[in-house]
Parts: sequence; structure tokens; C-alpha cells
Amino acid sequence: MTTYLVSDTHFGHLGMMSDRMARPRPFASREEHDETLIGLWNNRVRRDDTVIHLGDFAYGCSLSHAQAVFSRLNGKKFLIRGNHEQRGERLDWAGPIRDVARVSVQDSGMRRPVDLWLSHFAHVTWPDAHRGRLHLYGHSHGSLAPTARSCDVGVDAWRFRPVTAPEIQELLADVARREGGPAAAAALAEAA
Repeated sequence: MTTYLVSDTHFGHLGMMSDRMARPRPFASREEHDETLIGLWNNRVRRDDTVIHLGDFAYGCSLSHAQAVFSRLNGKKFLIRGNHEQRGERLDWAGPIRDVARVSVQDSGMRRPVDLWLSHFAHVTWPDAHRGRLHLYGHSHGSLAPTARSCDVGVDAWRFRPVTAPEIQELLADVARREGGPAAAAALAEAA
């Protein structure tokens, strides 16, 4: 079993391809958008995997459209509430919908668990940041640069697909090398 994180799929939202968006998504239609995201999700995620969605699952579509997409997606799905959840809150998530969550992820192949603070919104600071807890968020659609301790897990930042904790750790270690040099990168790698 693998744990995946994702945010801001905005299934059904034609506006994601609009020039009014700072970074319009490169799809010709809502159908192409949704089918591409569904395919990329299901190519990674298996039925027994866990997916934690950090908000804005669907927007600008009917509840029946959101339900149809949701039913096609692999994995046991959990939701951290986003700012566009009129449809998302009415879907059959595997657990209670939360505004924020503290979780630890240790999938097979990981030497140690990774402690995470999950929210739809980016935080400047978060619980246990000083103890090494990483912060993952969405909402920014890839417009906020990652730091050595936090990053956007939205589809706009990760080639339109869910991402794993080790992939996130690799990105953060790279940022740490650039921000703080080899000692900072080594400390982050040791925590992994």
C-alpha cells in the first residue's frame, strides 16, 4: 500500500483552462481535463492505496458529475476541506472530512515515518515545524515556491498527478541544498 497526496483537481471546472487563470491548464475541454487527470491518477494509484486530497476536488459542475468522477478514481480517498467543496463534501470519502490534519506516513520502502501537517492553505508556520514536521498544502496552483520544509501538492505543481511522500522529500531535499547548502540537505535526508 502506498499513500498519495494531491490537491486542486478541480474536476468539472472549465474555468481552469481560461486565460483568466494565472497558469491556465493546457487542455482543450473539460472532458479532456477530467479524463487526463483521471488517467494520471489511476496509472499511479491502486485500489488499496490511500489518497489524501487537500481540497478543491470538483468545482463548477453538477454533483452527479463529481460523483461519477469520484467513483472512477482508485484508492481509499480522504479529504482535507478546500475553499471549493460544495460538491466534494457530499462525496463518499473513506473518513471524516477535516480542515487540517497531522499524519505520519510510512509506506513500504521508507526507512522512517514522515510527519506531515496537511491543510488546503499554505501556512507560514505549523504545529511541530521545529521538530521536523513537513507542511503540505494546495490552493496556490503551483504559484508558491517550495521551501525546505513545505510544498504545494496540487496537480498544477506535480504534472497533474498525485504524489508520494518520498517524491516530496526528494524535492524538499533539493530545495534545502539550494537554500542552506549540504548540511541542510544532509539533515533533511537523515530525517527521511
